[in-house]
Amino acid sequence: MGQVRANGIDVWCETVGDAGDPPLLLVMGLGAQLIDWPVGFVEMLAGRGFRVVMFDNRDSGLSTGFDELGLPDVGAILGGDPSSAGYLLADLAADAAGVLKGLGIERAHVVGASMGGMIAQQLTIDHPDLVASLCSMMSTTGDRRVGHPTPEAAAVLMRAPATSREEAVANGVETSRVIGSPGYPAADEELERRVSAKYDRGYRPAGTLRQYAAVLASPDRTAALREVTAPTLVIHGAEDPLITVSGGEATAAAVPGASLEVIAGMGHDLPVALWPRIVDLIVGNIRRGAIV
Repeated sequence: MGQVRANGIDVWCETVGDAGDPPLLLVMGLGAQLIDWPVGFVEMLAGRGFRVVMFDNRDSGLSTGFDELGLPDVGAILGGDPSSAGYLLADLAADAAGVLKGLGIERAHVVGASMGGMIAQQLTIDHPDLVASLCSMMSTTGDRRVGHPTPEAAAVLMRAPATSREEAVANGVETSRVIGSPGYPAADEELERRVSAKYDRGYRPAGTLRQYAAVLASPDRTAALREVTAPTLVIHGAEDPLITVSGGEATAAAVPGASLEVIAGMGHDLPVALWPRIVDLIVGNIRRGAIV
């Protein structure tokens, strides 16, 4: 584990598994950190014979922050003026490409969740030579007509930053309850543990807002996704309230030959009961794009 110089910034990266195994890059979402990938889920993937690579996106966790850019004007971006967005999803994808190159990886299987799915899509579009297979989970295409959050999910997404650790943890637990899987609810103690770990490792609400601006200001990827040739799997929760299932359906429809798996009872998280199923789906797609 440690810093990797990637795309001109310092990116915190960790790996799990045998260095000689095929690389599998995991890309996390909005305001998330690499520790948002559940340890058991990562170990399950590594146990299937992969070198799992995880990293903190810029402006999150232990990677380079961009506080000098100030705060974006989300209202203006939504109104059609993207000038206050300090960077775009293409820059986040270039960071991911830099991580792979920095680790000496010529080609990897790529799995992204939420905004991480958008980054994974953009990485596949911009750097097709680096991507052996693509899995986009609980994500969307950038077409604003699909994947709309429910009013409840939108409310927690746009909540003002907490002013104390106690408030941040309470807000995080509530957010997890709102966007989590209704068919597979997590215990309050587990949610509090996760949220507390994230806060203590790196609470960066301004960075999260800049990442959100990058999502909003980036162009619709639908046309570019039609040119993707990497084996592609789309996984989406049927009850996802943050990026509703139409986002996943649009992603699968855009990529030629993509497989779509909609999971009943799943929201915008990775419930432990679904890990074996999700890992099996990812490995099945990887076999279609095996690195030889």
